[in-house]
Amino acid sequence: MIRWVLGLWLLLCCALAPAQSPAPSVVFLNPGYSNEPFWTDYTLYMQDAAGDLGIELKVLYGERDPARMLHNARQVLDGLPPDYLIFTNELFLGPVLLRLFEGSPIRLFALHSTLTDEQQALIGGSRERHRNWLGSLVPNDEEAGYLMGRDLIALSRGQPAELLAFSGVKQTPSSILRLAGLQRALNEAPHVRLVQAVQGEWQEQRAYEQALSLLPRHPEVSLIWSANDAMAFGVIRAAAEQDRALHYAALNNSARVLQARINGQIEVLASGHFLLGACALVMLSDHARGLDFVERGGKDQEARLLRIIDREQAQKLLKRLGKSDIGLDFRRFSAVTQPRLQHYDCSIAALLD
Repeated sequence: MIRWVLGLWLLLCCALAPAQSPAPSVVFLNPGYSNEPFWTDYTLYMQDAAGDLGIELKVLYGERDPARMLHNARQVLDGLPPDYLIFTNELFLGPVLLRLFEGSPIRLFALHSTLTDEQQALIGGSRERHRNWLGSLVPNDEEAGYLMGRDLIALSRGQPAELLAFSGVKQTPSSILRLAGLQRALNEAPHVRLVQAVQGEWQEQRAYEQALSLLPRHPEVSLIWSANDAMAFGVIRAAAEQDRALHYAALNNSARVLQARINGQIEVLASGHFLLGACALVMLSDHARGLDFVERGGKDQEARLLRIIDREQAQKLLKRLGKSDIGLDFRRFSAVTQPRLQHYDCSIAALLD
């Protein structure tokens, strides 16, 4: 009798217990080099978020090579299908990837850079022609370029000045948008003249070689705008060899650039987008659990992660990001833990407290 009652109690407990959702599986087609600090750190924070959210995450590096990126995509298509595939529109490969996965049960999500307006005019946006393309999450690149330009221009104190800009790769949406933001800032400052904008391709050595020839050609240049930190350091090295004192604006979150902001070598620094991949996993985790992110900000969202950080904030970031665990539980940004969530607010604010 006792054994029968115990058995019945166990059956009731099992029946009443909430069903456990299987861990969603995600593959990220990382476009960067496997030894590139920005993209490896980006992956690190995604892995941190995946652990918090109960996601199985696999990352395939594209090594900034279109052929390698497509090889990785075909590898995903030919293997055990994940629930979600995260891709970028680096080198404008987005339409090719969407066609490749057309009809696949894998659900796609664009991260960091999505299809351009021109591309979407041809093949449609998310949840349109390609129904398995769920949406996108991009950073506020144009705004970041503008804020960097505005604060850099402010260092001229209203006096006539000349500015030299170092953009990234020509076919990269982030590079295009950041440069557009700079142009918006320049439109508001007629006393500052952009003498030239060059593609430094995100690389320190290339920017160094470009600056070696450009700086003597433009002796009146006093302002340097750089779309990332590596190119800024290339210009700094060239300027030091030519005994030029310049003002710098840069963007990123490496320990090196944070330290440069602390010591004043770089006076304007934008940062924050390193959490973007982790924020995307929050959205996909919710989606896998029946909480569609389209109801919390739309299918295509822009995260205002990038912001200008001052010296004190750079010190806080340097301390937090230098640890193996940055001490941020990404479940706090989820609709699972915030049932009344109206809009995702994944940001670095908690790291600056």
